[in-house]
Amino acid sequence: MAAPVIAPGHAGTDYTDPRTIQVGDRIEVQGSPARVLGAMHVSWQGNQWVEYLLRDGLRRLQWLSVEVLDGDPPHLEVLLWTDVPTQGMVPAKSMLIMEGVEFFPIERGTAAFRSEGDTGNPDRGLLDFADYRASDGRLLSFERIQGRSWTACYAQPLPPGSISIVRRAS
Repeated sequence: MAAPVIAPGHAGTDYTDPRTIQVGDRIEVQGSPARVLGAMHVSWQGNQWVEYLLRDGLRRLQWLSVEVLDGDPPHLEVLLWTDVPTQGMVPAKSMLIMEGVEFFPIERGTAAFRSEGDTGNPDRGLLDFADYRASDGRLLSFERIQGRSWTACYAQPLPPGSISIVRRAS
């Protein structure tokens, strides 16, 4: 997976703005159909983002995160997260190796969240996270909701225009 690439264009004008996704929408992610089952609205140290739980046509679950990143100009970071089997691993405070790749810590903390729809999580609560980046730009994140076991996911950055809303929730 390559590092995120910023492409020209404007969300909502040149392509579907992923910030307008709602629970119950039917969307396409890179041409593959998915249904938005739920959303977690997350806040940490003044940063806010949304994580949407998707079920694709093969009934697999994935998370789609949408965040506005600071910069000049600010830009959207849209990531599709895929579960990684961790066999009881926990996040390290230093470098860790996952599937033969070295990942280095970039952020960790405890964020507040509010859920809507079906996420499998409480309506409100706290989540611990630890984010890592490999030298080739790949992202790895560990999350733990309110003391549950740690889960891990790899992120795939999605270019602008790779998400479309097929049908809005009724």
